[in-house]
Order: sequence, then C-alpha cells, then structure tokens
Amino acid sequence: MISTVVSLAVPLFAKNFIDGFMGKNFDYSIVFYLIILFVVQVVLSGFAIYLLNLIGLKLVFAIRDRLWNKILYLPIRYFDNTNSGEFVSRMINDTGLIKTLVSDQFPQIINGSISLIGIVAILLVMDAKLTVILFIAIPVLILFVAPLGKKLFGISKGLQTETAAFSSKISQVVSNIRLVKATTSERVEVKNGHNDLMKLFQFGNREAKINAIISPITVFVVMGILIGIIIYGGIRVNAGTLTIGTLIAFLIYVFQLLSPITSFVTFFSQLQKAKGATERIYEILDEDSEILELGTSVSLSDKHIYAKNLTFSYDEKNTVIDDISFESRPGEMIAFVGPSGAGKSTIFSLLERFYHPTGGDIFIGEDSMKNISLESWRSQFSYVLQDNLLLSGTIRENLVYGLKHDVTDEDLWQALELAYADSFVADLPEKLDAEVGENGVKLSGGQKQRITIARAFLSKAQILLLDEATASLDVRTEQYVQKSLLNLMKHKTIFVIAHRIDTIKHSNKIIFVDKGRITGQGTHEELIRSHELYASFIQTQVINDEN
Repeated sequence: MISTVVSLAVPLFAKNFIDGFMGKNFDYSIVFYLIILFVVQVVLSGFAIYLLNLIGLKLVFAIRDRLWNKILYLPIRYFDNTNSGEFVSRMINDTGLIKTLVSDQFPQIINGSISLIGIVAILLVMDAKLTVILFIAIPVLILFVAPLGKKLFGISKGLQTETAAFSSKISQVVSNIRLVKATTSERVEVKNGHNDLMKLFQFGNREAKINAIISPITVFVVMGILIGIIIYGGIRVNAGTLTIGTLIAFLIYVFQLLSPITSFVTFFSQLQKAKGATERIYEILDEDSEILELGTSVSLSDKHIYAKNLTFSYDEKNTVIDDISFESRPGEMIAFVGPSGAGKSTIFSLLERFYHPTGGDIFIGEDSMKNISLESWRSQFSYVLQDNLLLSGTIRENLVYGLKHDVTDEDLWQALELAYADSFVADLPEKLDAEVGENGVKLSGGQKQRITIARAFLSKAQILLLDEATASLDVRTEQYVQKSLLNLMKHKTIFVIAHRIDTIKHSNKIIFVDKGRITGQGTHEELIRSHELYASFIQTQVINDEN
C-alpha cells in the first residue's frame, strides 16, 4: 500500500520536471527527489512481493494442514465412495488456485483500488475535462467483462472436477500397473486416458476462448482512452490551455490505471476459479469426522465380547449382516467360516468400528461400545488385513507403524521369529532397513503377510482380528504361525477368518456365516456332526489342501 501511494507521486514530479525544463527556472533538486522516489518504490515493491507470497504460502499451508487433518479423521464409509485422486486434486490443485488468488490477485485488488481512487482524484484536480473521457470508457469495459466472468466460473468448476477425476484415474492405473500389463490393457488405458485428456482440453479451450475475448476488449478500450486523451490533450496544448508536463503526467497516470483495470478483470476471473475450488474443499471440511476421544476409556483385557442382534447394510437397502449374535471369552480363538461374500469381513469391520451397525450392539463386559471412545477401543485391537497392507519404507518402519510404545531391535527380531519371518529378513542385505517398495512390491505375498503378523505380535492389543492372515503362507509356515497364535491366545482374544482346516480346527469356537446370518456355532467336531454345509465346506478344503 505504501509502495502504491509512493508510485502516485512519481508522475507529479515528472510534471514539474518537464514544465520546469520547458521554462527558464529549472529546479535540479526535482531530479534528485524523482530518483529517491523510484528507489523507495523499488525497495518497497520487493518487500511487498516477498510478504504477499509469504502470506499466500502460510494460508495454503493452513488450508492444506486443516484439509489433511480432516481427511484422516473421515469415516471409512466416506472413502468407500470417494476416489483417492480427488483428495490429491483438492490438496494440490484447488489449494494452489486459492494461493494464487490470495498472494497475487487479492493484493493487486487492494493496491489497484488505492491506485484507482488516488489517480482519479489527482486527475480530477489536474484536469477535470480530460478525466471525463475515463469515466465514459470504464463502465463500458465492466459491462462487457462481467457476464464473461460468470461463464468462467462454470467452466472452471467443470475443469477442476475433470482434473480430480483424471488424477484419480492416473492413481488407479499406476497402482494396478501389473494388472494392466498382465491383461495387455495398455491400448484400452491409452484410449481412456486420451478421452479424459480431451475433456480437460475442451474445458481449457473454452476458458481460453473467453480469455481471448476479455483481453482484446480491455486493450481496445484502453487504447481508445489513450488515443482520445492524446488527441484532445494535443488540441488543448496547442491552444495554450494545457501544459505539456500536465499532458505527459496525465498519460503516465492513465498508463498506471492499466494495471488496476487489468487486475480487476484478472481478479474477477481468478475469483470464480477459486470460488469453485473453495466449494470443493468445503465439501470435505463439512463432512462429519470421527471423534476419537468421545466416550470413556475402558480396558478390554480379561473381558467377554458379546455381539447382540447385529444388523448392517452398506446402502440401507441390501442387508449384509442380519441379526447375528455371538460371544467370546478372554483367551479364546473364534473362527468365522463360510462362503465368500457371506459377511465375515463386514463383521470384522463392525468389531473395529469402521462402520456403525444399523441395528444391535457390541458389548465389552457390561459396557456398550457406543460408550467407549474410538481411540480406547481401536488401540486395543490389532487388525491383520487380507490384503497385507504395507507402506512404502523399510521393514523396520512397517513393523513399528502404529505402535504407541517403544520397541528395541531385539523386540523386532523376536516378533519376526514368532511370525517365521526372521530367516528371510536376516538374508536381506539391509535386514530391518531393507526397503519394501510401494505396497510392499519387493516382497512376496507370503513375506508381506508374515511382516503384518509380526506387527500384530508387537502390538499390545488385547484383541487380534486376523482376516485370512495366513492365506498366502505355505502349509508348513502356516503350521508354525499357528503354534505362535496358540501361545498368544493365553493373553489375548483372537478372531480369525479362515478357510484352511488347520486354522479352523484349533479354534475354541467356530461360527458359520452364510448370507449374513449365523447358521451354526460350536467346535469343529460338533459342527461336523450337526451342520451339513460346514461338513461340506471342510471336505472341500481337505480336497483343496491335498491338491
């Protein structure tokens, strides 16, 4: 603002300089003051550019930080319906648009407003007749530009939506590149990518067309103003009613007006883009977050777990879990068995409280899970997923991920030994510091599974959820891991989803799930005798293991 005010004084000094030079009494001190003004303006402008960018960067940091915190606390259900690429687009592209508006365009509007008011005031004092020409032209410019700005808003919103969709597409294809290669789908994905890029091109082309109309109109109006002032001013100078210094100063002020006028046009265009970006960011920020601390803190150690009349539906139409009840005692291993799609993994998701049941409840002792905080609840569960999820990084980083207590290398090797992963880790050149690659791509399926099991051993969780945790292990290794799980049962409650008979037979209780309902509970021997579908299921597994 100071820099802008200083710049307004420059043409006045130029006027006095020229008029003094044309006359007999030339004051050389004007030159000195003019140079000082230029230097001050340059220095202040440098500080202004840095500070404005700093403000923009801090604002974008605050928005991204808030958005990142929001994303991580959103419930699982939200992620089920949102592509990961959209989050990337919101975090990077949309916040970038806001930064441009705040650090570049918004300050220009403030400075432009000061310049516009100051220049118009000076021009009216300097020569009111010449100033009238400006007042005729500027409203004409606004009349043309305003409707185009509204169109830019719609185009920008569509462009950002397509950008988010394309970001998601890239993320999905690259993360599944092995599937693309294995199915020779390169041509299909190239065609799909071409179509998506064409949509982006078309939106960008429409935006370019509108900008191509706005810019020439602005230039045409400004040039018309300049030509009008030069012609009218020249007549006034020739008639002796206007000095050359005044005309030149007037023209300098008109040139200084170009920047505010252009900034107003650019700001209006950028504002529409940022408005669309802000709407998309607030779509995420307005979502309900999980409140981890809400509720009491309860120890799950040595307590019964009782699920009573659980019912659940993902879409409120198709029931996935239908009125099921089961109980586990401390130190028991409970196996969930049944055909694919029966709802076993959904039961685990309800136990982890990834979703809220549409009916029924889960109790720990006498306490309803609804009264226990999510942080207290989940910290006492260890969930080994079927997908063997590993983060990019080292084996050590993956083993300690999520742990709330310190562990030594000795603890890590002990956990690896329990999971029968110590031998292959010891053979790696970097051992615990070996990189696993994105999603553990440098390890085999069985190796990844053993790492996730070792991580479960390291946790102090009272309850283990093993969702097909030994599915990628060979029979011999699974038997070893099974022995470790039996030792672990002395201190923890274990829920497993399994198909292999060795895992099932060692369970204290087997729960057979079919089409979202429990159709049988009991030991292996009891269900073999009383549950025909279970007996058939076991017979199939025996045949598969033999093959």
